[in-house]
Amino acid sequence: MRAVKASVTRALPVGAILNVADNSGAKKVEIIAVKGYRGVRKRLPAAGVGDMVVVSVKEGVAKLRKQVVKAVIIRQRKEYRRPNGMRIKFEDNAAVIVNDDGTPRGSEIKGPVAREAVERWPDIGKIASLIV
Repeated sequence: MRAVKASVTRALPVGAILNVADNSGAKKVEIIAVKGYRGVRKRLPAAGVGDMVVVSVKEGVAKLRKQVVKAVIIRQRKEYRRPNGMRIKFEDNAAVIVNDDGTPRGSEIKGPVAREAVERWPDIGKIASLIV
């Protein structure tokens, strides 16, 4: 895991529902914690593109439902700014389910993946079909 160069807005607080963009079997997940978050007392932890989060599977294959797994956020609807001045936003909020070390559980990712997530997690870039 590396640092992110862009100043990504942390737009997804605890409780946000995300689409799952890989073929691991889950369809929708809910954020229950943000890994490495250090915040202010009584403030909801929030995550952005490239952050690893702990999620609960809400919809999907029966063996995955109600499981607590880790995921990396690859898309967010709230726009964020890249160092070259370009602003990026996506159509939906999406994540990829990963193991503890950041390797994806699925074998392919549907839809675009933010470059910030690929810079931080190179294994996600290997199975991404489109990097924006």
